[in-house]
Amino acid sequence: MSFSFSRPLPLEGTPDIVLMTPDAPHEIEATQAIFRDYAASLDIDLCFQNFDRELATLPGDYAEPRGALLLALVDAVGGGALQPQVDAPMIRRENGGMAYVAGCCALRPLDTADYPNAAEMKRLYVRPGFRGLGLGRQMAEAMLDAARGAGYACVLLDTLDDMESARALYEDLGFVEVPPYYHNPIAGAHYLKAEL
Repeated sequence: MSFSFSRPLPLEGTPDIVLMTPDAPHEIEATQAIFRDYAASLDIDLCFQNFDRELATLPGDYAEPRGALLLALVDAVGGGALQPQVDAPMIRRENGGMAYVAGCCALRPLDTADYPNAAEMKRLYVRPGFRGLGLGRQMAEAMLDAARGAGYACVLLDTLDDMESARALYEDLGFVEVPPYYHNPIAGAHYLKAEL
């Protein structure tokens, strides 16, 4: 399943962007690769989240109908000035065209939280060469829409002190700081919740 957004982007002449749910084996492999890039960008060990198991079983908890998994694809054709700046894997889209795997985001049920009927947003990440195109906002909004569509009452997430732009985005989307909803051994973790 793929869907496009028609929201205007901040840059004139930006390439086509598609948010898609990875299904095919090569799409799951691309998801595993960008999840690994996400983890490497954090410079922390995610073993406390069973990250290796999560990768091995994708889509796992992110499977529909209670979960969601998205890749942000940026078309390789028509990228203009963007192309020389990026070093990202590409995959073939359903239309036969090639696209960069630019970002990812996931949503899963969180039945163990103290908040009833909660989902958790995970793995929001945009590769460095694609930042500034509004991909993070598009994926976060798509996940909030998916959570509403699945009937969740709220979405929880955790983020870190040094993720200032992500925390600003979450605040803009209506997330507020809440007490920890699970044990995170990483110092400086922030726990956020958005009512739907």
